[in-house]
Amino acid sequence: MTILHTEIYKLSIPTEPFKIATGTMHFLQNTFIRVYTDTGMYGVGECSAFPMIVGETQTTCFEMAKEFAAIWKGKDATDIPARMQELHAFTAFNATIKSAFDMALYDLKAKAANQPLYRLLGGQPKLLETDLTIGIDTPAKMAEKAIQFKKDGVRIIKIKLGVTPEEDIERVEKIRQAVGPELTLRVDANQGWDFNGALKALNGMAHSNVQFCEQPMRTWYNDLLPKLRQQAAVKIMADESVFNHHDARQLINAGACDYINIKFAKSGGFLEATEIIDICEQKNIPCMMGGMLESRVALTAFAHFALAHDTIQFYDMDTCLLGQKMDPVKGGVRYNGYFLEVPDTPGLGVDVDQDFLDTCESCTV
Repeated sequence: MTILHTEIYKLSIPTEPFKIATGTMHFLQNTFIRVYTDTGMYGVGECSAFPMIVGETQTTCFEMAKEFAAIWKGKDATDIPARMQELHAFTAFNATIKSAFDMALYDLKAKAANQPLYRLLGGQPKLLETDLTIGIDTPAKMAEKAIQFKKDGVRIIKIKLGVTPEEDIERVEKIRQAVGPELTLRVDANQGWDFNGALKALNGMAHSNVQFCEQPMRTWYNDLLPKLRQQAAVKIMADESVFNHHDARQLINAGACDYINIKFAKSGGFLEATEIIDICEQKNIPCMMGGMLESRVALTAFAHFALAHDTIQFYDMDTCLLGQKMDPVKGGVRYNGYFLEVPDTPGLGVDVDQDFLDTCESCTV
């Protein structure tokens, strides 16, 4: 299966403002690709640039995609490790745009096998219940939103924090008071605290029954994570601290985290994410499937991956419920309330409407 050419699109979808500790997003800064082969089949991939976390933008992804597409022309699409190694040899980092290329090859692999990708990966259908995220606002407004979430049937709420420990404790307290004891609450500081702030915040919300805290501190405090884990009353999930399986190995061996959040925009796609899973399985560390601000293209890929790995026990897959103002995606995963339903069509089972793509900035390499 020889790669002929690649179409590259800037997939820009407006969204309601979404605020986290490191910044506010107003639109999806995404890149969508189709990798065409001599079999008549093409594979699709998408990535969502989140510059305040991964250091990539839609523009850098678009430009690097041109380089990657040129490297792959005339190459065998079935040798995924070799193709990804070529990208790693060409440039360090840039995991976000690499994930779109990785995704396209896995889509092709499953299409060639005439199987949905999760089955090709050894997975079986299971329930995927996502949380729903509340962005940073005043404690009162976040509590109001949580009440509405509960009315709408949300059972797991993810709370964005990372401002000051005092305010963040109040945010969690007010939300817990508003929704009662039944709902699951998890928090995400997005690196917003230092060690003392993290310790104060996490111990201050101990009585609010928080399931875990994602990424309490900046990655340069990774050496302090073991101490925080020992002293904090809330379990720790590593997110921005784990891009690849080497990061996972180091943190787990140091006793720095209870859980790990896997995102393709950090790992570079299925191939490296599988390596992270392997490490976590060996060490009995449960994982979460997360994302940035992807459309239902990449969300579908996440769902296939989650179905294939029982080590993934938590699902933060609400990216398409956070205020996207249009949905140009055809096929793919669908929300049934807050459960995700994955298509049984070959490959990923998803694409983007061509009429919409015709309005996007694009090129073919």
